[in-house]
Amino acid sequence: MAELVGVFGVPHNPLLWETLRPPYPDDLERAAENFDRFSGLIQDSGAETLVIVGSDHFRRFFFDNSPAIIVGKAERYPTGYPNEIRTFGIEPNEVAGDVAISEAILGTTNLPGNFDLGMSNEWLLDHAYSIPLRYLTPRHDLAVVPIHTNCNMPPVPTARRFVELGEYLRTAIEAAPVDRKVAIVTTGHLATDLGGPKQFLGGASPDAEFDAQAVEWMRTGSIADAIDGCGFERLVNAGNVTLQFMNLLTGLAAAGGRPATFAEGTASRYAAMAFFHWDTPRSGR
Repeated sequence: MAELVGVFGVPHNPLLWETLRPPYPDDLERAAENFDRFSGLIQDSGAETLVIVGSDHFRRFFFDNSPAIIVGKAERYPTGYPNEIRTFGIEPNEVAGDVAISEAILGTTNLPGNFDLGMSNEWLLDHAYSIPLRYLTPRHDLAVVPIHTNCNMPPVPTARRFVELGEYLRTAIEAAPVDRKVAIVTTGHLATDLGGPKQFLGGASPDAEFDAQAVEWMRTGSIADAIDGCGFERLVNAGNVTLQFMNLLTGLAAAGGRPATFAEGTASRYAAMAFFHWDTPRSGR
């Protein structure tokens, strides 16, 4: 059986590709420390595969094709769209998939009873996946199972559905009939607004109250409070891409609703960035 060896929540701001590199700017040094901390934890855990829960940014999945939740089942995944390469300097790459873990999540012959998951055999990953991979696995030597959730366009799944997804992923991974150590990486935002008057307020948050509540939910393992606090209007009012915070709820639920081992809204020049980590019962870290 596979073993879940850790659960993580991290940011994926594409601007980090150029700015988060040595010598680190003072206002990004803490973010670099946190990525390094998590990278070390993943390495120490012996993880062989990362299941990454993120949200494609209207590249692979657009208005004409927007599944609620879709799981990658490819043997290889290229990364880097032309506009990401041009605008952010993101370098194209390719990472291995883990078809066996994908099948365990999707169901080998029948979809799982509580989820009608979509499946993709061909997927060019965008920065929701390439940014975490760059800083968590600098050698790109771990296999990946990408999962896209629709946090971008209404109707979006409810916060409760993201919690159910996390619970399901933990069960499916631990029941996978393969000898594999797996870590779950969830990626999203605290309060973040793009293209509007609340964007990049000199490091100030567009909604500091939401950030504080969100970190507290993770720190204390308060799933019920998180569900209550993550209604559609509340999230959108905190910033137009704050809906992607719900991916991080998947991490909390995958960890069994236990208080995070590490929970921080890390200040930066952009907005506060989410860094969360949960030990698994068997990892003991």
